[in-house]
Amino acid sequence: MAFGIKRTELIRWKSEVEAGNIAFLTHYWIDDRFPGCSTVTKVGCCDLVKLEQWGMQYSLRAEWLDLRGDYPHFDLFGDWQKTILEAEDLLEQVEKLEKK
Repeated sequence: MAFGIKRTELIRWKSEVEAGNIAFLTHYWIDDRFPGCSTVTKVGCCDLVKLEQWGMQYSLRAEWLDLRGDYPHFDLFGDWQKTILEAEDLLEQVEKLEKK
């Protein structure tokens, strides 16, 4: 279940993904399969080649892509999430949720 984001943030992310841009969206997320993780970052792009190439620079495998629905994306959480967001200069996406 996703929560902690504004509708405008979701609409912007979807638009960027549809336009073929690499887009990031971080939100609260609770899933018993991933204990200790309370946020996830979705990194999406409808250009699958571009998304796979982006993921390769962080050792993300193409088989980890979530291809269900209209918005292909990688789900980043835990250490992967923080490491990649820091490298992308987007760590504030997680930090703003941790402050609440």
